[in-house]
Amino acid sequence: MADTDKLIPTARHEHSDIGERSIWVAAALMLGLLAGCALLTWWLYPQSLSDATLTPPLPLYPTPRLQSDPPADMRAFHALEMRQLDSTGWVDEAHGVVHIRIADAMRIVGQEGIPGWPAPGAGP
Repeated sequence: MADTDKLIPTARHEHSDIGERSIWVAAALMLGLLAGCALLTWWLYPQSLSDATLTPPLPLYPTPRLQSDPPADMRAFHALEMRQLDSTGWVDEAHGVVHIRIADAMRIVGQEGIPGWPAPGAGP
């Protein structure tokens, strides 16, 4: 047993480790950095310290307009669009612009073509 005492050194303080002064300097630097960040934030955003609460009377906001029956709304929209496509009428009466039935428009384009559109089979 006496031989093992000689092989294992006794526990002692390691003098080559970081000293107490270094720990206090690091703590002071960390506190200084934290204070610097807080001051920088206060300088960049000065309005953050003001009280931005609403004072009475509070403004009245409109209630949200939610669809009570989306499928019925879509059917009504589709019916309105189909009435527009299947009717004739004025778009701009002052300039003489009208809209015609979609079936008539397709027939006219099929017979007469589109002005300025290249003919089928014509080269560039």
